[in-house]
Amino acid sequence: MLKLTKKADYGLMALKYLAEHPETPALSAKDIADAYGIPAQLLAKILQRLTKTGLLRSHAGMNGGYALSRDAREISAFEVIHSIDGPLFITSCTKGAKGCDLTPSCTIKEPLARVNETIAGVLKSISIYDLADRDPAKAAEAGSSIGQRLVTLTL
Repeated sequence: MLKLTKKADYGLMALKYLAEHPETPALSAKDIADAYGIPAQLLAKILQRLTKTGLLRSHAGMNGGYALSRDAREISAFEVIHSIDGPLFITSCTKGAKGCDLTPSCTIKEPLARVNETIAGVLKSISIYDLADRDPAKAAEAGSSIGQRLVTLTL
């Protein structure tokens, strides 16, 4: 089963929330955590990571918090996941140049690499804007996990 880490899921949820509240210049980690019932301390670390990788801007001070660094249409789910979890691999044999002992006789490495590329392509095609509820009534409700809504693949 392919599954996002909780950190990646929380990161996507946070960016989704920020995209749903464009009228607010900056939202605190606590605001976002409270909206979804996410542990605030963990979310703060995730938001710091996303700021460090350039997907968010942080604003210090009394009215500080976080804001998207670019338009929500320009930030992909892939970028968020990659920023938090690193490269996406469905199997360890696709990692790096070092092959396993079975490489000469392996019949699944290339098909799995294509699956990996397909998943990455789908995630690159989904923007934070696509995930956001643009109806203010729906945006106020903390929905289910974004990770469960992202992609359904039939292999």
